[in-house]
Amino acid sequence: MNKLNIIGLMSGTSLDGLDIVYSEFTFGTNQELIEFEVIQSKSYDYSNEFIQELKKSTELNVVDFLKLDKKIGSVFGHHVNDFISKFKITKDEIHAIASHGHTTFHQPENGFTSQIGCGDTIAVLTGIPLINDFRTKDVILGGQGAPLVPIGDFNLFKNEADSFLNLGGIANISFKSHNEVIAFDICPANLPLNKIVHQKLQLNYDEGGKIASRGTIDENLLKQLNRLDFYKETSPKSLGTEWLDSQFYPDIEKIELGTSDLLATIIRHEVEQISEVLEKNSLTSVFITGGGALNTFFINELKSIYTGKVIIPNKEVIEFKEALVFAFLGALYLNKQPNILKSVTGASRDSIGGVLHLP
Repeated sequence: MNKLNIIGLMSGTSLDGLDIVYSEFTFGTNQELIEFEVIQSKSYDYSNEFIQELKKSTELNVVDFLKLDKKIGSVFGHHVNDFISKFKITKDEIHAIASHGHTTFHQPENGFTSQIGCGDTIAVLTGIPLINDFRTKDVILGGQGAPLVPIGDFNLFKNEADSFLNLGGIANISFKSHNEVIAFDICPANLPLNKIVHQKLQLNYDEGGKIASRGTIDENLLKQLNRLDFYKETSPKSLGTEWLDSQFYPDIEKIELGTSDLLATIIRHEVEQISEVLEKNSLTSVFITGGGALNTFFINELKSIYTGKVIIPNKEVIEFKEALVFAFLGALYLNKQPNILKSVTGASRDSIGGVLHLP
């Protein structure tokens, strides 16, 4: 029996803050996962000033980009120290911190992906070994470097459903086909919805989808969005903010719609793309996590067209699954076990992704 205590950090593209999870993973004599426990979890909101810095991260010159990398590491490190203090966790019991970092550039077709949040800074500030940069090795091996969550889905929640959908900034899915894990990004999820309500109503998000629920679907825009080339591509495939800026937002900006109508149309587009993937792959149940799982209107729209069973877990799993999975990826790294699957990313082989930073 081997027990590993890992702190997982997740900062998503939706910019809603840093999720921190402290978990214990128990492995058997053959290094198979026997059980896991979420010991503590907490979200830390970002200040408006920090959010604006993150939004502009792709526009920075090299010097300012490197400064932001260090600043994010410092913010993460201070939040981890507060988390440890708040929950009275003994640092000596923590084997490592596993940090996703904050995605800025994701261009596997050009051979690189970038998640900033300096690992050495976090390790030094906390005094705890830090594992980050989980995606780069997979990209070098010809993979998409994404998605990384599926290996967690099928180890941590394998008895819950036959497919797993995460509704974060992007909607991504994982399922098994011929005993291999298949996963890919389906379409945008919260990113465009949050952007619209922030721009038009100065809100961070549309709580429960209440604003969207008052809207009427614009059939012309819906058809345009459903015709985007990305949806014709086969997996493995992944989406980044660059795609949204170049392919998705231009279609939206051509049409003048009220906020509710625009949100309703985008949600309809997203649930149609999600349902099509579920039905096409004969998936009879889906386990949904991520912030979008709390959007009642979104979930009801999906239920209205998907013929299978929709499973919404408890709020802690919804909000902290990705941080938990990255903690699990960190545990696999320490166990010297593959944590990135070639069947998911399209790489030439499975790999042990991550870079270790000692304090």
